[in-house]
Amino acid sequence: MADPKGFLKTTERELPKRRPVPVRIMDWKEVYEAGDSAQLRRQAGRCMDCGIPFCHQGCPLGNLIPEWNDLMWRGEGRAAIERLHATNNFPEFTGRLCPAPCESACVLGINQPAVTIKQVEVSIIDQAFQNGWVQPQPPGRLTGKTVAVVGSGPAGLAAAQQLTRAGHTVAVYERDDRIGGLIRYGIPDFKMEKKQLDQRLAQMTAEGTRFRAGVNIGVDITWDQLRERYDAVVVATGAVVPRDLPIPGRDLSGVHFAMEYLVEGNRVQAGDTVENQITAEGKHVVVLGGGDTGADCIGTAHRQGAASVTNLAIGKQPGITRPESQPWPMQPTLFEVQSAHEEGGTRQYLASTVEFLANEVGEVRAIRLAETEYIDGRRVPKAGTEREIPADLVLLALGFTGPESADLSSQLELPFTDRGNVDRTDDYATSIPGVFVAGDAGRGQSLIVWAIAEGRAAAASVDRYLEGETSLPSPITSSAHAISL
Repeated sequence: MADPKGFLKTTERELPKRRPVPVRIMDWKEVYEAGDSAQLRRQAGRCMDCGIPFCHQGCPLGNLIPEWNDLMWRGEGRAAIERLHATNNFPEFTGRLCPAPCESACVLGINQPAVTIKQVEVSIIDQAFQNGWVQPQPPGRLTGKTVAVVGSGPAGLAAAQQLTRAGHTVAVYERDDRIGGLIRYGIPDFKMEKKQLDQRLAQMTAEGTRFRAGVNIGVDITWDQLRERYDAVVVATGAVVPRDLPIPGRDLSGVHFAMEYLVEGNRVQAGDTVENQITAEGKHVVVLGGGDTGADCIGTAHRQGAASVTNLAIGKQPGITRPESQPWPMQPTLFEVQSAHEEGGTRQYLASTVEFLANEVGEVRAIRLAETEYIDGRRVPKAGTEREIPADLVLLALGFTGPESADLSSQLELPFTDRGNVDRTDDYATSIPGVFVAGDAGRGQSLIVWAIAEGRAAAASVDRYLEGETSLPSPITSSAHAISL
């Protein structure tokens, strides 16, 4: 195990420092300074190597957390990345973007701050890339079977890498001009620089995975044509339909979905020219929604030079301690200060948006708000509390309702659930022979760690369908009944 007395000697939770706000908002680089190896070793040494490591239950991937904590404490980074890669294809993604349900389930967290599992994880993979320990793993033999993966987000990429390593010939189709899905265009560089994605794609290409960007399945190629060309198809298109806010003034110029805004910002950072780019420069920006996407909009607006940034949430402000209704080892809803929140602006809770107000040329100029009250469990505007705040740019970061369904339902005739997701069995198969569904398209909007876990599990089901058996690991035994802490 790691240091037997580590959790007794080091009781505080230490994380790398974030770069000073005045410095980091002038660029798009990741916000954290380089980590301290001694600090990392101390934190890894706090792991208790529990008899029943609940962090395994908290992680949908079943990451072998105590094992690689121990290896990092011993300075055995190469062995640590081997244990980490045994369960996680892309720790450079999860170590930066996952909200770390493993830490909420950490046994040490019962009476001390939890082990910094996420930071140890990202340090392992960053060290591995720096030292050249991440090498292609091409298959020893080819099966002669072909698989098409539609969608190049984390679920699609995980499925593709697993199936390629199993010996199948895999092609990943992506309708955008670059591979990566929302990892590429939905995540700002200050949270994850795209070099992290590019170096992983280089490994996958060397292993034999083929990438087809700029191909819209259902338009450029029909789904039936795709099925004729491949022995199996994995649908990993994500849950990309944004949740709207149908109130008066919704059609005004200057009111946009968050992803419209973030995608354009990422394209510009990638060197593209975007005509009539949605930008926050010099504007009073209001972000509706208090989640990760909303925080991404806030950080982007700061870097674009917004005049002001206001974040509105319809519900109550979460507490700073675990509520009784979410006991350990559940993942609690807590008030979180992300790097973007440190950079300026204001956050307002119990704020119900009633109407978007227009100027004389049809552009949004303000938002009419009211205080939120709860009536029969519903959140509604409280009469007599209306007020206005200035808004030149409004960004709707209210989550996603499910996958785009038109081509899937009309061409493949796939059924959808009442929640708007593609219907599937526990082994990720659909009612169409040879067609499988992985990630948010079947699960609904969820965490990146769930997407990777589902991609791995779906790959095992595809391999079994093609070969009659599989040696690929499946971290989730039942997609329909798996419980997320």
